[in-house]
Amino acid sequence: MQPVQKMRAAELKGPMDYFLTSARMGFRNWTAADLPLALELWTDAKVTGLIGGPFSPAAVQSRLAQEIEQAREFGVQYWPVFLLQDGRHAGCAGLRPYRAEQKIYELGIHLRPGFWGQGYAEELARCLIDYGFDRLNVAALFAGHHPDNAGSRRLLEKLRFTYTGDQHYIPTGLMHPTYLLRNEAHPTT
Repeated sequence: MQPVQKMRAAELKGPMDYFLTSARMGFRNWTAADLPLALELWTDAKVTGLIGGPFSPAAVQSRLAQEIEQAREFGVQYWPVFLLQDGRHAGCAGLRPYRAEQKIYELGIHLRPGFWGQGYAEELARCLIDYGFDRLNVAALFAGHHPDNAGSRRLLEKLRFTYTGDQHYIPTGLMHPTYLLRNEAHPTT
């Protein structure tokens, strides 16, 4: 693998083509050219320490390829997200099939530390809930978190996810609390 230089999001993709936006963030699809962004995100121990990371450059390259393939196959991924104000890469947030045959998708958010504590996770989650229920017509959304991540627990409870039990999460070797939000629980606007 060649050395990676740090680049701003705008240098990687040119003008941003967002397919979905929240009040302050834009979502777009990962591309192979986004490897520098993926490396900055998923090799960061602060971002991935509670999900089995930090990950090696080879593992990140594989993860990026999986996200791109998942978008091709299912139309969803943990999309890279950017501040609308200045185009800075904030992390990723998205959906992926959890139990596709039952139309249950997993919701996940990985934010870079500079974007913590500013309400972005809730904003992104609400946008994804609307997208999943209103545009994809999923039956339910699944989410889980590391047992030590009280912030994620509070966010899922605030979003009206219902605790469903603990599941073994292979990357950490721990039992992680899991939650479900059913489509009928989603208020229509």
